[in-house]
Amino acid sequence: MAANQADLVFEGGGVKGIAFGGALKALADADYEIKNVAGTSAGAITAALVAAGYGATELDALLQDMPFDKFKDEGKVDRLPGGKLLSILGDLGVYEGTFFQEWITELLAKKGVETFGQLLNPDADDLNDPDQRWRLRVIASDVTNRQMLVLPNDAHRLGVEPDQLNVGYAVRMSMSIPIFFEPVVHDNGGKKVVIVDGGMLSNFPVWLFDRKGQPPRWPTFGLLLAEPDPREEIGKRLDNEEELGEPGSIVDFLKNMALTMMAAHDRMYLDNATYARTVALPTLGVGTTQFDIERGDVEALRDSGEEAMKAFFSTWDWPKHLAQVRDQPLPGRRGLLTALQAGGEHGDT
Repeated sequence: MAANQADLVFEGGGVKGIAFGGALKALADADYEIKNVAGTSAGAITAALVAAGYGATELDALLQDMPFDKFKDEGKVDRLPGGKLLSILGDLGVYEGTFFQEWITELLAKKGVETFGQLLNPDADDLNDPDQRWRLRVIASDVTNRQMLVLPNDAHRLGVEPDQLNVGYAVRMSMSIPIFFEPVVHDNGGKKVVIVDGGMLSNFPVWLFDRKGQPPRWPTFGLLLAEPDPREEIGKRLDNEEELGEPGSIVDFLKNMALTMMAAHDRMYLDNATYARTVALPTLGVGTTQFDIERGDVEALRDSGEEAMKAFFSTWDWPKHLAQVRDQPLPGRRGLLTALQAGGEHGDT
């Protein structure tokens, strides 16, 4: 049994998620056992693979060899002159997302995982409590009903039994970067529900595993894809992003608007206790949608994740952090608005 235990929450960030591989390697080297995991977009990909049973070495290799070019699966319309704009107008996104869903579903199947019912939490005090039942949480945005989805907890809002929700399908919802990927259009009893990237509403849900009025049993580490002080990131220009349209075009405008919203969300709400358990993984100027990333940048990004995690552990003091949060735990699961308005210092799992 590992000497240390922790929950992990992975921020969304597209290609920048390569850094998670190095961070997970450093966690393994520090003899940490990962308990519960959650994530948005790229963070949901990593979280799902961790929950399915992929170890640090396996994940490190997988994240360095992500088939980003194949994720750009264009339809016939996209290849026509002006096709990307037509695709956005007709399908609400450029890339189909079909290859990605098949890819993640196959990886999960190799570990025997298809549905959330196969990812029950072995540490739950009460498996009938939906806040404890599953060891994986995935964030998506239901734009039809204008609400955040924490899956599988909110699967009933889609007309699906939570245990029966397909994990690969949920991750596909979470990674649907607006404009870049077509959204998931889910049929809920004849009503169409449009679902996009969870980062539109919560890109860094580090509060997810806070316990109800109890001190934490172990820490929750939030892995943030940012420069050392994420609070300085807001308002910075987005570089190295995939070009979908000419600069100044409507496609370019929509792309940058979506990416700006996702990059800034949640970071303005980092209070002191949350910031103390946040590991900022330097992203070295790599863009969220830099699908043509070069091998040297992949390796540098991966190494930056490992170095940042090691640096974090050099000053991390669990007893001190526990003393800070023990007297101010937040009440259980809540919607994003409640979480962000609660203020104070958060408790961990």
